[in-house]
Amino acid sequence: MPNAKVLSEKQAIVESLAEKLKNSCAGVLVDYSGTNVTTDTEMRRAMRAAGVEYMVVKNTLTRFAANKVGFEELDPYLNGPTALAVSATDPVAPAKIINEYASKKDSTIKIKIGFVDGKIVSAKEIKALADLPPKEVLMAQVLGTMIAPISGLANVLNANIRGLAVALNAIAEKKSA
Repeated sequence: MPNAKVLSEKQAIVESLAEKLKNSCAGVLVDYSGTNVTTDTEMRRAMRAAGVEYMVVKNTLTRFAANKVGFEELDPYLNGPTALAVSATDPVAPAKIINEYASKKDSTIKIKIGFVDGKIVSAKEIKALADLPPKEVLMAQVLGTMIAPISGLANVLNANIRGLAVALNAIAEKKSA
């Protein structure tokens, strides 16, 4: 039985971790075993730049925190070396960065599971999320799709008016000649 000081420290860690899980819009659990220091440092730097918090977590404490916020489905994945990447603002950033490093040829990083907006998602879904184009590109594609029929209509209407102008011009030239 741990003493009262150690127990209160662990409870504070669980509370802090539960708060992070609850306030995050997305997160990814990762098996980082075998990752070299250079790769880990590079990945942490990329995560910091994207506003993603990356930490190595104790499985037992994470299990308590996950159960506290309703993520009981994470339990089977909380074994072995585990790191957690969470973002409070960007639901795609943790998945993109982790997937980028996990998909390198000599990488030992493995995606275990993740969550997005309170829903548990599989490693396959995390990879699919990571493969999405950036938000700006998706918005441009949607706008392009919405504008295409309107610009097509404008071109058709302009073609009719242009055709009429050409015909009138030809008639005018014929009469003046």
